[in-house]
Amino acid sequence: MATALRLALPTADLDQLRERVRRLAEQRPGVYRMLDPLGRVIYVGKAKRLRARVMSYFRARFPDDKAARILHAAADITWDYCSSEFGAHLTELRQIARHRPPYNHQMNRARRTLFIKVSNDRAARVSAGGATGREDQRWYGPFVSPSRVQAGVRTLNDLLRLRDCAPAMPIVFAGQIDLFSAAQQAACLRHELGSCSGPCAALVTEPDYRRQVGKAVAFLEGRSIEPVDRIVREMQSAAAAAEFERAARWRERFEELEWLLAATSRARAAIAGLTFVYRDPGLFGDDYAHLIRHGTVRASYPWPGTPIEEEAFRAVVQDELSRPAPGPGPLPFQHLDEILLVMTWFRRHPEAFRRTSKLESWVA
Repeated sequence: MATALRLALPTADLDQLRERVRRLAEQRPGVYRMLDPLGRVIYVGKAKRLRARVMSYFRARFPDDKAARILHAAADITWDYCSSEFGAHLTELRQIARHRPPYNHQMNRARRTLFIKVSNDRAARVSAGGATGREDQRWYGPFVSPSRVQAGVRTLNDLLRLRDCAPAMPIVFAGQIDLFSAAQQAACLRHELGSCSGPCAALVTEPDYRRQVGKAVAFLEGRSIEPVDRIVREMQSAAAAAEFERAARWRERFEELEWLLAATSRARAAIAGLTFVYRDPGLFGDDYAHLIRHGTVRASYPWPGTPIEEEAFRAVVQDELSRPAPGPGPLPFQHLDEILLVMTWFRRHPEAFRRTSKLESWVA
């Protein structure tokens, strides 16, 4: 009896469900949803050929394959068709954001994509990591060279004497302890080495630390190169004193920060360049017009085929252009996934750029 119950039983009649998919689903782009017995969405997926993709779940081996485990937890499957593969990607992303299905892993973000994050703590941290974290952080990127980003962030932290300890480290700024408190010691050697101001041990005031964080943010947004200026001064000083080993070490830091400055500039330019109207060809001639600005899809409509439809879409473009353009600040957290999706799509399909037009051309 124990052997018979070792594997979980499916919540639905899989044979009947398979037959319904085989008979009703079509070989066209679409988005499908797995529902639990209470009708809640537990998984959202996309497909270029929907029937083939969903039918593959029934061939997966339980419990080894994730697809089989999802199918066993589902009581029903529903789907919607999209005009194109890009439309399926976009619809899947937005349905994941809406339903938060438990079987979708972190909203399908690219695992190798890296961001620089500035936390909103009392003593902010500048760190590099994947597209996970709190919404109140400031995000910069994306980047695709983890080792160089980590080296650049480490150099930036050292130059500005910002902490890189655990977020849970207790923070005590200077002036926040009484005269009779015992002297505190920094929790790591970075303060002794001159690469951390010591906000964990009341060795720096809160305003002074915030000013240093502001310099880091200004550097990441391309508004200041003060950290680079300091490296140049130190490098010149070492060379003038014939301390060539010290000059070489400063030269390494200069190269790390120079690369980071160029990488952040390229990331901003790449996202700003994703501003146009994209004519997305539909599988059955049902083209769509996607108004994309700074990597986010602001509006989507069937491609205007009549003068009245063109006039209506032109008004949509004009309304978007009347809004202020995004500045050089942090990326909007709620649009990170969509920006990554649009960037990835046009990187993998460079021919799609031939079907784009500038926003200004619609209102000329």
